[in-house]
Amino acid sequence: MIARAGAGPLRRLVVLRHAKSAWPEGVADHERPLAPRGRRDAPAAGRALAEADCLPDLALCSTALRARSTWELASAQWGTPPPARFDPRLYAAGVPDLLRVVHEVLPEVETLLLLGHNPGLAELVLDLARDGLDDTLEVVRRKFPTSAIAILSWHGTGWQALTPGTALLTSVTVPRGKRRGKA
Repeated sequence: MIARAGAGPLRRLVVLRHAKSAWPEGVADHERPLAPRGRRDAPAAGRALAEADCLPDLALCSTALRARSTWELASAQWGTPPPARFDPRLYAAGVPDLLRVVHEVLPEVETLLLLGHNPGLAELVLDLARDGLDDTLEVVRRKFPTSAIAILSWHGTGWQALTPGTALLTSVTVPRGKRRGKA
């Protein structure tokens, strides 16, 4: 159970791990581009969010090139992308830093997309989820691969009320784009 009715509007935190990145020699980690698979998977993540009727009101994105590129390709799948904030604190962030950034979000935002990196994102999902539908928690415990999307739902009057154990993990998906010539 999340929170009692009347504890505030239903809110959703959409956690998206960046798509598969390349490892070019001599390129700093922060500047690593997407790999070909990442360029296929990022649009698939955008389509999956649209199909799930889970488009965000605001996106918070790491400043790393692979995260920014994932955002560009995913959000291009929607008619009008929401505003996005590129925050350097999300690069290689742990749970406390991720929560600090989320807690700064204005209460008008009901669906927030957080786009960044592991292991911080998987740990955040597991910390926030009191429970999960079906086997969603076990899926995240096993692996939260590139392009994975976790959707957490909770009731609250503002994002500051989102604390460990207050959300329900409603879904976990790992969208994959099709290779050219593959059905």
